[in-house]
Amino acid sequence: MNRALRWKLIAGFILVFFAGGISGAFLGGIYARHFFFEFHRPEMIGARMKERLRADLNLTPEQVAKISPIIDNTAAQLRDIRRDTGRRVHEIMTQAHRQMAANLTDEQRQKLQQIEERHRHWHHGGPPHEPEFTPEPSLAP
Repeated sequence: MNRALRWKLIAGFILVFFAGGISGAFLGGIYARHFFFEFHRPEMIGARMKERLRADLNLTPEQVAKISPIIDNTAAQLRDIRRDTGRRVHEIMTQAHRQMAANLTDEQRQKLQQIEERHRHWHHGGPPHEPEFTPEPSLAP
């Protein structure tokens, strides 16, 4: 095998390796997006439960019709639990930040506010009807 052919083979293998890596990263990103953002939508829990039970238990259409109200009720209860838990977590964190603010400098309180704003932005504006945290100025210098 001559030297030029050997370098072409090496370059071809490297090119195929990189193409595979790029393809894998692209497809992995699509899968991750589906898995983390679309599959876990809380409003779809009832439909996913029905489909999973239908497939796993080989339910007839009549059985699906009979258990659908039960699953819908369960999904509504789970949605309420999720909403209430989120609200409680938000209240606890707000209270903790207010308590911490008394021990922080003005600069640290500003940074804490920025952290909260990023968190609220990440959660699409925060829970509805929740008061925003505004740190009280520290009495100590």
